[in-house]
Amino acid sequence: MKKDMSPGAFYALSLTWGCITTLGGALVALALLITGHRPKKWGYAWCFEAGRGWGGFSMGPFLVTCRDGGQRLRDHEFGHSIQNCRFGPLMPFLVSIPSSTRYRWRLFRERVLKKPSATPYDSVWFEAQATRLGTEFMTRFREKEME
Repeated sequence: MKKDMSPGAFYALSLTWGCITTLGGALVALALLITGHRPKKWGYAWCFEAGRGWGGFSMGPFLVTCRDGGQRLRDHEFGHSIQNCRFGPLMPFLVSIPSSTRYRWRLFRERVLKKPSATPYDSVWFEAQATRLGTEFMTRFREKEME
């Protein structure tokens, strides 16, 4: 996939190849809109903020992050949106379910077992790739906006 993906390519891939994850994200977005949450654009995605101190998730072009998550978290979640364009119907199995399971295990380990995480968050390929893709894309995106 080209590093300078156009908005048209992003949405076309999200709505066709990545439609499974995008459909789930649209339902989450609808629920958030109904409950009064208003999204902001983040790259080509729509980012909703809810709660504090919990992280975030991505479902196609829809991001949901905690209010105090910051730029790095949002860039990372946008990287998962790019992965959805790459992996399409395999996204839930290659990235979403493993990522969610891993996040919850790390949380359980830290909060319940009181043991620190044994590895950095990006030590597994799908998290490292999301961080790299999102950071690279958003860096170029912000540079273009400055021109």
